[in-house]
Amino acid sequence: MERTFLMIKPDGVQRGLIGEVIRRVEQKGLKIVGMKMLRISRELAEKHYEEHRGKEFYEPLISYITSSPVVAMVIEGKNAVQIVRKMIGATNPLEASPGTIRGDLGVEIGRNVVHASDSLSSAEREISLYFSEDEIVEYKRIDEEWLYE
Repeated sequence: MERTFLMIKPDGVQRGLIGEVIRRVEQKGLKIVGMKMLRISRELAEKHYEEHRGKEFYEPLISYITSSPVVAMVIEGKNAVQIVRKMIGATNPLEASPGTIRGDLGVEIGRNVVHASDSLSSAEREISLYFSEDEIVEYKRIDEEWLYE
């Protein structure tokens, strides 16, 4: 099983969309094996978004992501990275398909409700930034035998 990182960003938390995002993840059959609400420090934000350092949107992004609590999650399932990326939709909500989180709930690219890892290597890196091993739990969902062949 794969693991990926999913974060409900400050706009999603402030708009009361935590339950909706979690509902979609669970209804898809994915398993949440780690979850916490936190306020991201500037130091953590800079580590998370280090590949964007020097870009025009970097400082506004750091300011935004540290402005309010977020909900960080570790999601597990077969092809979890790809499934979650499809579930969230395109980065720009105006280009995201209806039925996706961003397509249904987002309005602007800078306030697009969620972040998700774009690859297995990104998922490993991002999970390690937000979670220690003892914060991730192993368990079997009762419906797993009906989800996977």
